[in-house]
Amino acid sequence: MFVLNFNKKCAILCYINPCEVPMINIAILGFGVVGGGITEVINMNKDKLRQYVGDDIYVKKILDLRDFPDSPYGDRVVHDISEIVNDDEITLVCETMGGVNPAFDFSIALMNRGKSMVTANKELVAKKGIELMNCARENGVHYFFEPSVGGGIPEIRGMRTSLAGDTITEIDGILNGTTNYILTRMKREGVDFTSTLKDAQRLGYAEANPAADVDGLDAQRKIMILTAVATGYLCEEKDVYCETMTKLTPADIDAAKRWGGAVKLLGSSRIREDGCALYVAPFFVPEASPLCFVEDVYNAIRIVSPVTGDVMFYGRGAGRMPTAGAVVADVAAILSGLADKEKKCQWQAAPEGYVKPFGENKFSYYVRVKTDSVSDTLEAAGLAFGAVKALDGSPAGFCELITDEIAENTAQAVFAGEALGVVESVIRILK
Repeated sequence: MFVLNFNKKCAILCYINPCEVPMINIAILGFGVVGGGITEVINMNKDKLRQYVGDDIYVKKILDLRDFPDSPYGDRVVHDISEIVNDDEITLVCETMGGVNPAFDFSIALMNRGKSMVTANKELVAKKGIELMNCARENGVHYFFEPSVGGGIPEIRGMRTSLAGDTITEIDGILNGTTNYILTRMKREGVDFTSTLKDAQRLGYAEANPAADVDGLDAQRKIMILTAVATGYLCEEKDVYCETMTKLTPADIDAAKRWGGAVKLLGSSRIREDGCALYVAPFFVPEASPLCFVEDVYNAIRIVSPVTGDVMFYGRGAGRMPTAGAVVADVAAILSGLADKEKKCQWQAAPEGYVKPFGENKFSYYVRVKTDSVSDTLEAAGLAFGAVKALDGSPAGFCELITDEIAENTAQAVFAGEALGVVESVIRILK
Protein backbone atom coordinates (compact mmCIF):
# COMPACT_ATOMS: atom_id res chain seq x y z
CA MET A 1 0.00 0.00 0.00
CA PHE A 2 1.09 3.65 -0.50
CA VAL A 3 1.21 6.29 2.25
CA LEU A 4 2.25 9.92 2.38
CA ASN A 5 5.24 10.54 4.62
CA PHE A 6 5.51 14.24 5.53
CA ASN A 7 8.70 15.96 6.66
CA LYS A 8 9.63 19.62 6.97
CA LYS A 9 10.56 20.04 3.29
CA CYS A 10 8.35 17.75 1.23
CA ALA A 11 5.83 14.97 1.05
CA ILE A 12 7.18 11.61 -0.07
CA LEU A 13 4.98 8.84 -1.48
CA CYS A 14 6.22 5.55 0.02
CA TYR A 15 5.32 1.91 -0.60
CA ILE A 16 4.93 -0.23 2.50
CA ASN A 17 4.78 -4.01 2.22
CA PRO A 18 1.63 -5.22 4.08
CA CYS A 19 3.74 -7.99 5.58
CA GLU A 20 5.74 -5.28 7.34
CA VAL A 21 2.71 -3.79 9.10
CA PRO A 22 3.17 -4.26 12.87
CA MET A 23 1.74 -7.58 13.99
CA ILE A 24 2.25 -10.26 16.60
CA ASN A 25 3.50 -13.59 15.31
CA ILE A 26 2.23 -16.84 16.80
CA ALA A 27 2.53 -20.51 15.90
CA ILE A 28 0.29 -23.57 16.14
CA LEU A 29 1.37 -27.11 16.99
CA GLY A 30 -1.07 -29.51 15.33
CA PHE A 31 -3.33 -28.46 12.45
CA GLY A 32 -6.21 -30.81 13.16
CA VAL A 33 -9.76 -30.04 14.27
CA VAL A 34 -8.90 -27.50 16.95
CA GLY A 35 -5.68 -26.22 15.39
CA GLY A 36 -7.49 -25.45 12.15
CA GLY A 37 -10.26 -23.79 14.13
CA ILE A 38 -7.79 -21.34 15.68
CA THR A 39 -7.04 -19.79 12.28
CA GLU A 40 -10.78 -19.52 11.57
CA VAL A 41 -11.47 -17.77 14.88
CA ILE A 42 -8.60 -15.31 14.35
CA ASN A 43 -9.88 -14.44 10.87
CA MET A 44 -13.49 -14.23 12.02
CA ASN A 45 -12.68 -11.84 14.86
CA LYS A 46 -9.59 -10.07 13.52
CA ASP A 47 -10.95 -6.55 13.93
CA LYS A 48 -12.04 -7.14 17.51
CA LEU A 49 -8.78 -8.90 18.34
CA ARG A 50 -6.80 -6.00 16.88
CA GLN A 51 -8.67 -3.57 19.13
CA TYR A 52 -8.18 -5.82 22.16
CA VAL A 53 -4.54 -6.75 21.61
CA GLY A 54 -3.35 -3.60 19.88
CA ASP A 55 -1.89 -5.35 16.83
CA ASP A 56 -2.87 -7.93 14.26
CA ILE A 57 -2.31 -11.57 15.25
CA TYR A 58 -0.48 -13.42 12.49
CA VAL A 59 -0.12 -17.21 12.38
CA LYS A 60 3.45 -17.41 11.07
CA LYS A 61 4.13 -21.14 11.33
CA ILE A 62 2.18 -24.35 11.85
CA LEU A 63 3.78 -27.62 12.92
CA ASP A 64 2.27 -30.81 11.58
CA LEU A 65 3.43 -34.13 10.14
CA ARG A 66 1.15 -33.62 7.16
CA ASP A 67 1.16 -31.12 4.29
CA PHE A 68 -1.90 -29.02 3.48
CA PRO A 69 -1.49 -27.98 -0.18
CA ASP A 70 -5.13 -26.89 -0.50
CA SER A 71 -5.11 -24.73 2.63
CA PRO A 72 -4.41 -20.99 2.51
CA TYR A 73 -2.01 -21.76 5.37
CA GLY A 74 -0.21 -24.52 3.47
CA ASP A 75 2.92 -22.42 2.92
CA ARG A 76 3.28 -21.90 6.68
CA VAL A 77 3.39 -25.59 7.59
CA VAL A 78 6.70 -26.89 8.91
CA HIS A 79 7.71 -30.37 10.03
CA ASP A 80 10.56 -29.54 12.39
CA ILE A 81 9.85 -27.99 15.80
CA SER A 82 13.23 -26.22 15.71
CA GLU A 83 11.89 -23.89 13.02
CA ILE A 84 9.46 -22.53 15.62
CA VAL A 85 11.76 -22.80 18.64
CA ASN A 86 14.48 -20.79 16.90
CA ASP A 87 12.18 -18.17 15.35
CA ASP A 88 12.56 -15.18 17.65
CA GLU A 89 9.71 -13.34 15.92
CA ILE A 90 7.23 -15.89 17.33
CA THR A 91 6.23 -14.90 20.87
CA LEU A 92 3.40 -17.34 21.59
CA VAL A 93 2.56 -20.90 20.58
CA CYS A 94 -0.79 -22.75 20.68
CA GLU A 95 -0.45 -26.50 21.36
CA THR A 96 -3.30 -28.67 20.07
CA MET A 97 -1.40 -31.88 19.41
CA GLY A 98 -2.80 -34.01 22.22
CA GLY A 99 -0.97 -36.62 24.27
CA VAL A 100 2.07 -36.17 26.49
CA ASN A 101 4.86 -36.90 24.02
CA PRO A 102 6.19 -35.03 22.16
CA ALA A 103 3.96 -32.17 23.33
CA PHE A 104 5.71 -31.94 26.71
CA ASP A 105 9.23 -31.75 25.28
CA PHE A 106 8.13 -29.24 22.63
CA SER A 107 6.42 -27.03 25.23
CA ILE A 108 9.46 -27.00 27.49
CA ALA A 109 11.78 -26.15 24.60
CA LEU A 110 9.53 -23.31 23.45
CA MET A 111 9.16 -21.76 26.92
CA ASN A 112 12.91 -22.01 27.46
CA ARG A 113 13.21 -19.75 24.40
CA GLY A 114 10.88 -17.19 25.96
CA LYS A 115 7.63 -18.12 24.23
CA SER A 116 4.31 -18.28 26.08
CA MET A 117 2.10 -21.33 25.59
CA VAL A 118 -1.64 -21.96 25.33
CA THR A 119 -2.82 -25.58 25.32
CA ALA A 120 -6.02 -27.53 24.84
CA ASN A 121 -4.25 -30.74 25.91
CA LYS A 122 -5.94 -32.03 29.08
CA GLU A 123 -3.79 -35.15 29.34
CA LEU A 124 -0.61 -33.07 29.25
CA VAL A 125 -1.85 -30.60 31.88
CA ALA A 126 -3.14 -33.36 34.17
CA LYS A 127 0.11 -35.33 34.02
CA LYS A 128 2.78 -32.65 33.59
CA GLY A 129 1.16 -29.42 34.78
CA ILE A 130 3.60 -28.86 37.66
CA GLU A 131 6.71 -29.07 35.48
CA LEU A 132 5.17 -26.91 32.76
CA MET A 133 4.09 -24.14 35.13
CA ASN A 134 7.46 -24.16 36.85
CA CYS A 135 9.13 -23.79 33.46
CA ALA A 136 6.84 -20.88 32.57
CA ARG A 137 7.66 -19.12 35.85
CA GLU A 138 11.42 -19.64 35.46
CA ASN A 139 11.33 -18.15 31.96
CA GLY A 140 8.95 -15.28 32.70
CA VAL A 141 6.31 -16.51 30.26
CA HIS A 142 2.74 -17.74 30.51
CA TYR A 143 1.33 -21.26 30.36
CA PHE A 144 -2.46 -21.09 29.92
CA PHE A 145 -4.84 -24.04 29.58
CA GLU A 146 -8.44 -22.80 29.64
CA PRO A 147 -9.41 -24.96 26.61
CA SER A 148 -8.27 -28.17 28.33
CA VAL A 149 -11.47 -28.40 30.40
CA GLY A 150 -14.95 -27.59 29.18
CA GLY A 151 -14.05 -26.52 25.64
CA GLY A 152 -15.33 -22.96 25.28
CA ILE A 153 -16.63 -22.66 28.86
CA PRO A 154 -14.51 -20.07 30.77
CA GLU A 155 -14.59 -21.85 34.14
CA ILE A 156 -10.84 -21.90 34.77
CA ARG A 157 -10.44 -18.15 34.38
CA GLY A 158 -13.58 -17.70 36.47
CA MET A 159 -12.08 -19.80 39.26
CA ARG A 160 -8.71 -18.04 39.03
CA THR A 161 -10.10 -14.49 38.95
CA SER A 162 -13.75 -14.03 39.93
CA LEU A 163 -13.55 -16.61 42.72
CA ALA A 164 -9.97 -15.76 43.73
CA GLY A 165 -11.08 -14.32 47.07
CA ASP A 166 -13.19 -17.33 48.00
CA THR A 167 -12.49 -20.92 49.01
CA ILE A 168 -13.87 -23.62 46.72
CA THR A 169 -15.22 -26.61 48.64
CA GLU A 170 -17.11 -28.63 46.02
CA ILE A 171 -16.89 -29.26 42.29
CA ASP A 172 -19.30 -31.42 40.30
CA GLY A 173 -19.03 -31.53 36.56
CA ILE A 174 -20.59 -33.07 33.50
CA LEU A 175 -17.20 -32.96 31.83
CA ASN A 176 -17.61 -35.15 28.77
CA GLY A 177 -20.00 -34.38 25.93
CA THR A 178 -19.89 -37.87 24.42
CA THR A 179 -21.11 -39.60 27.55
CA ASN A 180 -23.74 -36.94 28.19
CA TYR A 181 -25.06 -37.41 24.66
CA ILE A 182 -25.30 -41.17 25.23
CA LEU A 183 -27.15 -40.75 28.53
CA THR A 184 -29.51 -38.19 27.00
CA ARG A 185 -30.44 -40.57 24.18
CA MET A 186 -30.95 -43.43 26.63
CA LYS A 187 -33.26 -41.23 28.70
CA ARG A 188 -35.30 -39.87 25.80
CA GLU A 189 -35.64 -43.02 23.74
CA GLY A 190 -35.13 -45.91 26.15
CA VAL A 191 -32.37 -47.39 23.98
CA ASP A 192 -29.49 -49.43 25.40
CA PHE A 193 -25.93 -48.26 25.89
CA THR A 194 -24.36 -50.25 23.05
CA SER A 195 -26.80 -48.99 20.41
CA THR A 196 -26.46 -45.40 21.53
CA LEU A 197 -22.67 -45.59 21.53
CA LYS A 198 -22.71 -46.84 17.93
CA ASP A 199 -24.87 -43.86 16.95
CA ALA A 200 -22.49 -41.50 18.76
CA GLN A 201 -19.58 -42.99 16.81
CA ARG A 202 -21.46 -42.67 13.52
CA LEU A 203 -22.17 -38.99 14.24
CA GLY A 204 -18.57 -38.30 15.19
CA TYR A 205 -19.25 -37.66 18.88
CA ALA A 206 -17.37 -40.78 19.97
CA GLU A 207 -14.03 -42.15 18.81
CA ALA A 208 -13.63 -45.60 17.27
CA ASN A 209 -12.05 -46.53 20.62
CA PRO A 210 -14.35 -44.74 23.09
CA ALA A 211 -12.65 -45.97 26.28
CA ALA A 212 -11.32 -42.55 27.35
CA ASP A 213 -14.86 -41.20 27.32
CA VAL A 214 -17.07 -44.05 28.53
CA ASP A 215 -14.60 -45.37 31.10
CA GLY A 216 -14.30 -41.90 32.63
CA LEU A 217 -10.62 -41.23 31.88
CA ASP A 218 -11.35 -37.97 30.09
CA ALA A 219 -13.44 -36.69 33.01
CA GLN A 220 -10.80 -37.95 35.44
CA ARG A 221 -8.12 -35.72 33.92
CA LYS A 222 -10.45 -32.75 33.89
CA ILE A 223 -11.47 -33.05 37.55
CA MET A 224 -7.76 -33.32 38.42
CA ILE A 225 -7.14 -30.01 36.63
CA LEU A 226 -10.12 -28.24 38.20
CA THR A 227 -9.12 -29.43 41.66
CA ALA A 228 -5.56 -28.22 41.11
CA VAL A 229 -6.87 -24.78 40.09
CA ALA A 230 -8.93 -24.69 43.28
CA THR A 231 -6.28 -26.00 45.68
CA GLY A 232 -2.84 -25.65 44.10
CA TYR A 233 -2.32 -29.40 44.47
CA LEU A 234 -2.17 -31.66 41.43
CA CYS A 235 -3.21 -35.18 42.35
CA GLU A 236 -2.09 -38.34 40.59
CA GLU A 237 -4.42 -40.38 38.39
CA LYS A 238 -4.02 -43.42 40.65
CA ASP A 239 -5.59 -41.48 43.52
CA VAL A 240 -8.71 -40.48 41.56
CA TYR A 241 -11.41 -43.18 41.60
CA CYS A 242 -12.80 -43.78 38.13
CA GLU A 243 -15.80 -45.96 37.25
CA THR A 244 -17.05 -46.93 33.81
CA MET A 245 -20.55 -46.11 32.59
CA THR A 246 -20.69 -49.08 30.21
CA LYS A 247 -22.76 -51.15 32.67
CA LEU A 248 -25.66 -48.68 32.71
CA THR A 249 -28.94 -50.06 31.36
CA PRO A 250 -32.33 -48.63 30.36
CA ALA A 251 -33.62 -49.99 33.70
CA ASP A 252 -31.19 -47.67 35.53
CA ILE A 253 -32.29 -44.69 33.47
CA ASP A 254 -35.96 -45.49 34.12
CA ALA A 255 -35.31 -45.85 37.86
CA ALA A 256 -33.69 -42.42 37.98
CA LYS A 257 -36.78 -40.91 36.29
CA ARG A 258 -39.11 -42.53 38.83
CA TRP A 259 -36.86 -41.41 41.66
CA GLY A 260 -37.01 -37.82 40.42
CA GLY A 261 -33.82 -37.18 38.50
CA ALA A 262 -31.44 -38.42 35.82
CA VAL A 263 -28.26 -40.46 35.51
CA LYS A 264 -25.15 -38.40 34.78
CA LEU A 265 -21.46 -39.28 34.60
CA LEU A 266 -19.88 -36.80 37.02
CA GLY A 267 -16.38 -35.77 37.87
CA SER A 268 -16.48 -34.60 41.48
CA SER A 269 -14.20 -33.10 44.07
CA ARG A 270 -14.82 -32.51 47.76
CA ILE A 271 -12.22 -30.17 49.23
CA ARG A 272 -11.46 -29.68 52.93
CA GLU A 273 -8.58 -28.06 54.79
CA ASP A 274 -6.95 -31.40 55.50
CA GLY A 275 -7.43 -32.97 52.06
CA CYS A 276 -9.86 -33.78 49.31
CA ALA A 277 -11.74 -36.60 47.61
CA LEU A 278 -11.84 -36.95 43.83
CA TYR A 279 -13.91 -39.40 41.84
CA VAL A 280 -15.60 -40.03 38.51
CA ALA A 281 -18.71 -42.23 38.38
CA PRO A 282 -22.35 -42.40 37.26
CA PHE A 283 -24.69 -40.68 39.73
CA PHE A 284 -28.39 -40.20 40.24
CA VAL A 285 -28.72 -36.40 40.00
CA PRO A 286 -31.90 -34.93 41.51
CA GLU A 287 -34.13 -32.52 39.63
CA ALA A 288 -33.30 -29.91 42.27
CA SER A 289 -29.82 -29.72 40.74
CA PRO A 290 -29.35 -27.77 37.49
CA LEU A 291 -26.94 -30.50 36.39
CA CYS A 292 -29.95 -32.79 35.98
CA PHE A 293 -31.13 -30.84 32.94
CA VAL A 294 -27.83 -30.55 31.06
CA GLU A 295 -28.31 -32.67 27.96
CA ASP A 296 -26.76 -33.76 24.66
CA VAL A 297 -23.11 -32.79 24.13
CA TYR A 298 -23.22 -29.88 26.58
CA ASN A 299 -20.99 -29.67 29.64
CA ALA A 300 -21.62 -27.98 32.98
CA ILE A 301 -19.45 -27.38 36.03
CA ARG A 302 -21.01 -26.61 39.42
CA ILE A 303 -18.74 -24.94 41.95
CA VAL A 304 -19.58 -24.32 45.61
CA SER A 305 -17.86 -21.88 47.94
CA PRO A 306 -18.86 -20.50 51.35
CA VAL A 307 -19.06 -16.86 50.24
CA THR A 308 -20.41 -17.04 46.68
CA GLY A 309 -22.49 -20.19 47.14
CA ASP A 310 -23.41 -22.22 44.07
CA VAL A 311 -22.03 -21.12 40.69
CA MET A 312 -22.51 -23.06 37.47
CA PHE A 313 -20.63 -22.74 34.18
CA TYR A 314 -22.48 -24.15 31.18
CA GLY A 315 -21.86 -24.48 27.47
CA ARG A 316 -20.39 -26.55 24.67
CA GLY A 317 -17.63 -28.59 26.24
CA ALA A 318 -15.91 -29.70 23.05
CA GLY A 319 -15.87 -29.18 19.30
CA ARG A 320 -13.81 -27.28 16.79
CA MET A 321 -15.03 -23.71 17.26
CA PRO A 322 -15.80 -23.62 21.01
CA THR A 323 -12.39 -25.07 21.91
CA ALA A 324 -10.56 -22.95 19.34
CA GLY A 325 -12.38 -19.91 20.69
CA ALA A 326 -11.09 -20.70 24.18
CA VAL A 327 -7.55 -21.00 22.80
CA VAL A 328 -7.82 -17.59 21.14
CA ALA A 329 -9.28 -16.07 24.31
CA ASP A 330 -6.18 -17.20 26.22
CA VAL A 331 -3.99 -15.89 23.41
CA ALA A 332 -5.71 -12.50 23.60
CA ALA A 333 -5.34 -12.36 27.39
CA ILE A 334 -1.59 -12.93 27.10
CA LEU A 335 -0.92 -10.64 24.14
CA SER A 336 -3.03 -7.79 25.53
CA GLY A 337 -1.12 -7.79 28.81
CA LEU A 338 -4.22 -8.72 30.82
CA ALA A 339 -2.56 -11.99 31.82
CA ASP A 340 0.33 -10.10 33.38
CA LYS A 341 -2.09 -8.80 36.01
CA GLU A 342 -3.50 -12.24 36.81
CA LYS A 343 -1.89 -14.46 39.40
CA LYS A 344 -0.24 -17.37 37.66
CA CYS A 345 -1.16 -20.92 38.60
CA GLN A 346 1.62 -22.55 40.61
CA TRP A 347 0.91 -26.16 41.45
CA GLN A 348 2.70 -28.69 43.57
CA ALA A 349 2.28 -32.42 43.99
CA ALA A 350 -0.43 -33.37 46.47
CA PRO A 351 1.27 -34.52 49.70
CA GLU A 352 1.00 -38.10 50.85
CA GLY A 353 -2.46 -38.75 52.28
CA TYR A 354 -3.97 -35.53 50.88
CA VAL A 355 -6.39 -37.46 48.68
CA LYS A 356 -8.89 -39.32 50.83
CA PRO A 357 -9.20 -43.05 50.02
CA PHE A 358 -12.36 -43.52 48.00
CA GLY A 359 -13.65 -46.22 50.33
CA GLU A 360 -13.90 -43.70 53.18
CA ASN A 361 -16.37 -41.48 51.33
CA LYS A 362 -20.04 -41.69 52.27
CA PHE A 363 -22.87 -41.91 49.75
CA SER A 364 -26.51 -42.83 49.49
CA TYR A 365 -27.12 -45.55 46.91
CA TYR A 366 -29.76 -46.70 44.48
CA VAL A 367 -29.79 -50.52 44.61
CA ARG A 368 -31.71 -52.95 42.39
CA VAL A 369 -31.97 -56.50 43.65
CA LYS A 370 -33.45 -59.48 41.83
CA THR A 371 -35.72 -61.18 44.37
CA ASP A 372 -38.75 -63.36 44.93
CA SER A 373 -39.69 -61.47 48.10
CA VAL A 374 -39.52 -57.68 48.18
CA SER A 375 -40.36 -57.60 51.88
CA ASP A 376 -37.51 -59.98 52.76
CA THR A 377 -35.06 -57.93 50.69
CA LEU A 378 -36.15 -54.68 52.34
CA GLU A 379 -35.77 -56.27 55.76
CA ALA A 380 -32.25 -57.49 54.93
CA ALA A 381 -31.34 -54.07 53.50
CA GLY A 382 -32.61 -52.38 56.65
CA LEU A 383 -30.36 -54.56 58.78
CA ALA A 384 -27.37 -53.79 56.53
CA PHE A 385 -27.87 -50.08 55.89
CA GLY A 386 -30.24 -48.80 58.56
CA ALA A 387 -33.15 -46.85 57.12
CA VAL A 388 -33.95 -47.66 53.49
CA LYS A 389 -36.73 -46.50 51.20
CA ALA A 390 -38.39 -48.62 48.53
CA LEU A 391 -38.64 -47.02 45.10
CA ASP A 392 -42.15 -46.98 43.66
CA GLY A 393 -42.91 -48.66 40.35
CA SER A 394 -40.25 -51.37 40.51
CA PRO A 395 -40.57 -54.07 37.82
CA ALA A 396 -41.86 -57.50 38.84
CA GLY A 397 -39.20 -59.72 40.37
CA PHE A 398 -37.08 -56.82 41.58
CA CYS A 399 -36.73 -54.71 44.69
CA GLU A 400 -35.38 -51.19 44.18
CA LEU A 401 -34.32 -49.19 47.20
CA ILE A 402 -32.55 -46.02 48.26
CA THR A 403 -30.15 -46.23 51.20
CA ASP A 404 -29.09 -43.68 53.78
CA GLU A 405 -25.53 -42.42 53.61
CA ILE A 406 -22.97 -45.09 54.39
CA ALA A 407 -19.21 -45.47 53.87
CA GLU A 408 -18.28 -46.82 50.44
CA ASN A 409 -16.22 -49.70 51.87
CA THR A 410 -19.08 -50.84 54.08
CA ALA A 411 -21.62 -50.58 51.28
CA GLN A 412 -19.52 -52.51 48.79
CA ALA A 413 -18.98 -55.30 51.30
CA VAL A 414 -22.76 -55.67 51.59
CA PHE A 415 -23.27 -55.62 47.83
CA ALA A 416 -20.63 -58.31 47.37
CA GLY A 417 -22.09 -60.54 50.09
CA GLU A 418 -25.16 -62.74 50.17
CA ALA A 419 -27.36 -60.74 52.55
CA LEU A 420 -29.34 -58.96 49.82
CA GLY A 421 -29.32 -61.73 47.23
CA VAL A 422 -28.56 -60.96 43.57
CA VAL A 423 -27.61 -57.29 43.32
CA GLU A 424 -28.12 -56.24 39.71
CA SER A 425 -27.27 -52.54 39.87
CA VAL A 426 -25.75 -49.99 42.27
CA ILE A 427 -25.54 -46.26 41.50
CA ARG A 428 -24.50 -43.51 43.90
CA ILE A 429 -26.71 -40.52 44.56
CA LEU A 430 -25.52 -36.90 44.33
CA LYS A 431 -26.19 -35.11 47.56
